[in-house]
Amino acid sequence: MKRFMAIILTLALLTAPCFLMSTADSENTVSASENTYYVSTSGNDLNPGTSDKPWASPAYASRQIKSGDTLIIRGGKYCLCEYDDDILMPPSGTAQAWTTVKGEEGSRPALAGKDDLSHAIELSGTSYIRLENLEITSDNSADFREGISAIDGPLENAVMKDLYIHHIDEFGIDIADTNQLQILDCDIEYCGFGSIGGPEGKSGGWRNTRIQGCSLSFNGHYYQGGPDPGPYDRPDGFGIEASSGPVEISATTAEHNRGDGLDSKASNTYINRCIVANNSCDGVKLWGTGSKLENTLIYGTGDGEGGASPWAGLVISDETHPDAEFLIENVTIQDNPQREAYPMYVQYESSNPIKVTMRNTIVDNGYGTAWFGDSVDLTFENNLVYRPGQNEQVYANGKEYTAAELESGALGSGNLSKDPLFVSPAWGSNGDYRLKKGSPAIDSGTIVGAPSIDLDGKTRPVGNSHDMGAYEYGE
Repeated sequence: MKRFMAIILTLALLTAPCFLMSTADSENTVSASENTYYVSTSGNDLNPGTSDKPWASPAYASRQIKSGDTLIIRGGKYCLCEYDDDILMPPSGTAQAWTTVKGEEGSRPALAGKDDLSHAIELSGTSYIRLENLEITSDNSADFREGISAIDGPLENAVMKDLYIHHIDEFGIDIADTNQLQILDCDIEYCGFGSIGGPEGKSGGWRNTRIQGCSLSFNGHYYQGGPDPGPYDRPDGFGIEASSGPVEISATTAEHNRGDGLDSKASNTYINRCIVANNSCDGVKLWGTGSKLENTLIYGTGDGEGGASPWAGLVISDETHPDAEFLIENVTIQDNPQREAYPMYVQYESSNPIKVTMRNTIVDNGYGTAWFGDSVDLTFENNLVYRPGQNEQVYANGKEYTAAELESGALGSGNLSKDPLFVSPAWGSNGDYRLKKGSPAIDSGTIVGAPSIDLDGKTRPVGNSHDMGAYEYGE
């Protein structure tokens, strides 16, 4: 999965549509720094922090640097245990000179927490900050709560890149309010409470945020030194409260979380070219108007566990905004009938009227129908819904639609109900959801509104028309 994301990351940068804000490219956000200082495991805090006489403590060093300075932390392990003496607190930069804290190139340092330290880096109320090439983890599985915290004041104009945050007890990144944030190429895994999230914000929540090229996985599989589930309910890969948005998540994996994969209550959420696989609870959840899901693969809901379940691969709900709009395009959702649940549902037990457009999407192998509540104004075109051995395929407009009715155009044009013929479906393990030769989904999509590339970054269409699902067939 990580190799796949590395391959398409450049394509994601070059082809991202104008759905969200145009956050400045991460390589162009940081102007020349004022001064550069160093930290080393062989240093001394009585030193001046120069390259040949570095400081010893990252936290001490972060409080000596000034706005716009760069702090380089050399390789090695730095133990953090004292509150708040060992917490890094870098100062804000400016638009002309960002403050930067980064690991030395080619040698990523580890900030290792213990003694139930609250967090490693404090960014509340700061701006124009860049963090790069840092590892944040527990010190030999000692109690350690969070990686990065910004819950006591807005974080604005920040870049977090090439971070490896893992095996900690609560959040990897915990933010309440943020504006102009980029989280790029980060692996945030094995966190007790989830990779990225935070409490309800006081200043619009999450705004103008891009998460790209990340792995947000295996949360809830570690807590205080052990692999057993912790005390937190449903640790997500990504989970935020109601926010103004926009938020974009692209080229990112969210796998094997004990909670949801990607759960966004932000308006104008755009999820694209993502793999959301084998999460214990819901796959993708969209709660805010103006949200879009595109070129994304969702499978393995339940992570191999069958029986009656309230979870679904895709959940859409908005109880706040009448006539909220959602778009689902070129998405693949695959379930397993051993999991007695809907593969997807929209506006379950909600009377708030919303509009949903669904095109070129595959919903396969569900126990229940693809379910749309009676308050949904649904546009349903060129989709494939296949519920093996069952006649009813979709519930919408207050009735169930059979396979024959779908194919006759009763719910919309171009819909199919046939086996999509995936290369290698899976449940609880890695699968391959590209299309086999002869798949009915090949050349059966519509070009209307369709993306110009697929999940692999391959140009669409290959052939006479777009294919259904997240992948375009062809060499």
